[in-house]
Amino acid sequence: MHDVSPLRPIQEFMRRFGVSNDTLEKFCSKLTERNVAKKDYFVRQGETCRHIAFINEGLLRLFYDVEGEEHIRQFHFENSFCSEYQSFLTQKPAQMSLQALEDTTLLIISHHDMYDLFAQSKDFERLGRILAEQSFIFVSQRFASMLLESPETRYQRLVQERPKVMQRVPQYMIASYLGITPQALSRIRKRLSEE
Repeated sequence: MHDVSPLRPIQEFMRRFGVSNDTLEKFCSKLTERNVAKKDYFVRQGETCRHIAFINEGLLRLFYDVEGEEHIRQFHFENSFCSEYQSFLTQKPAQMSLQALEDTTLLIISHHDMYDLFAQSKDFERLGRILAEQSFIFVSQRFASMLLESPETRYQRLVQERPKVMQRVPQYMIASYLGITPQALSRIRKRLSEE
């Protein structure tokens, strides 16, 4: 039996999308708590991602490792879902890794249980569609930003829209996320502070 307190954030999150109490109860009965220590992995590149996680506490980064060089694609904070989504959907090996940057507490649901709930509940299926759409929009906007915006514009947008990243993520990882070197990030920050 789950303690009420660890479930409260996910219940509040899902109620915002109009998920019924009955569906919420079924969903919560399928969740398992998992702790991921700082620097440990939720999923590694090359493994199959078999779960989606809701972050109760902590922070993870999603990144590619290309011949030893890391390319960060996303930071996931409390009160959000995360996964190596392509691997989760296809049940094929992950192209990216999800690693904890802080001690992290997750509520996880398996691929099998998730699809079982989709089949049973229209409002749960609707929630899945909304979250997939939001994910697609974010990825599309990020792709366009990397192609169309200057590194300085990307940095300013990050400062405005995602202050938690600036407060909790090391500078060299922020540089990787922006697609620039740490030195270039230092120059941008210096230039902006002088304006």
